[in-house]
Amino acid sequence: MLRAAGVGTGDEVVVPAYGNAEVAEAVVLAGAVPVFADIEPSTYCLDPDAVAAAVTPRTAAVVVVHRFGHQADVHRLRDLGQRRGLLVLEQAEPDAPHDEPDLRRAHAAYLSGRLSGVVTPDGHAGHSYQQYVVRVPGNGRPDRDAFARAVRARGIDCRVPVKTPVHRTPRFWRDVHLPETERAADETLALPAGASMSRRDLQRVVSACNALGGLLQPAF
Repeated sequence: MLRAAGVGTGDEVVVPAYGNAEVAEAVVLAGAVPVFADIEPSTYCLDPDAVAAAVTPRTAAVVVVHRFGHQADVHRLRDLGQRRGLLVLEQAEPDAPHDEPDLRRAHAAYLSGRLSGVVTPDGHAGHSYQQYVVRVPGNGRPDRDAFARAVRARGIDCRVPVKTPVHRTPRFWRDVHLPETERAADETLALPAGASMSRRDLQRVVSACNALGGLLQPAF
């Protein structure tokens, strides 16, 4: 899509750093330069204000990635694109399941109503819960990683959705501070909540997580 739109050598494309490197790699393949902007903490999608701050005279496009079933603020981003003459492209998160969204929402509501010691996802309208991602708050030590190891030891198949932001990888290293991106990479954990899970499966997730509340100390 970037090539078809004429994006290429000498152009910059604003992309998220929270996620995998696929989008940044596509920008490079088109001959352009990826520029990383910060995310909104509630959706993990590009923050329109951060995108506006990243735009330069060389910016040709913005690539928006919808994350975990959250929808980016496309209305504001398209408005920015119209005002600044930028192409705005959207991409769904790769390999996201599309089975039974109503059941996934019901499972998410069950977990959010019972989990303690973690920050549950914002259940705004339109969230399809393609992944159920919580935050394990940190206070200067790897609480999320310790929490994940302990949950896995109890038989729960959780995973860290983004281990390293793209702007902190060797290939795409940038000397730019993206505080919400970096905090999300340190705190987020995806818990199982798929449509195929039974109520007993969900209860096991809640029991395993809530038993670890002592791992988390409040940050002062």
